[in-house]
Amino acid sequence: MGAPAKGAGPLADIRVIDLTTVAMGPYATQILGDMGADVTKIESPEGDVFRYAAPARNKGMGAAYMNLNRNKKSVVLDLKKSEDREKLLALAKDADVFVYNVRPQSMRKLGLGYETLANANPRIIYCGTYGFSERGPYAGQPAFDDIIQAMSGIAALQGHNASRVPST
Repeated sequence: MGAPAKGAGPLADIRVIDLTTVAMGPYATQILGDMGADVTKIESPEGDVFRYAAPARNKGMGAAYMNLNRNKKSVVLDLKKSEDREKLLALAKDADVFVYNVRPQSMRKLGLGYETLANANPRIIYCGTYGFSERGPYAGQPAFDDIIQAMSGIAALQGHNASRVPST
């Protein structure tokens, strides 16, 4: 078997480690993969929770999950285990970009803060995609879809216009 074909696209020489789940992070790295980047998605042994979002033809292969994670390789690592963290750091040595959407304090607790990744690879771009800044009144708070909808008022609008639809 020969060497794999080189990817096409403007990001063909870029290697990305994707430690994201659900939608925001996987969507960002999906675009990078669509543009030719070599994206490796890291999943826990349980898998990304979005795998189980319906509809799905096969268990753990929900349509939205499959779409958001196209053009990616997949590696299962339990980052609570030191040997698996070391495997991640070994992958990061050759990566250009590291993308995560875990709260920054959780990344530091796992031993995967910026300093750790930069020690493994000083040129790595460390990109966090999370809901709230590390400063300000909501610093460190989780930012799941339902929380964001409630805080922004979008949840209150659900069905609001339905009562204004004229009956025929």
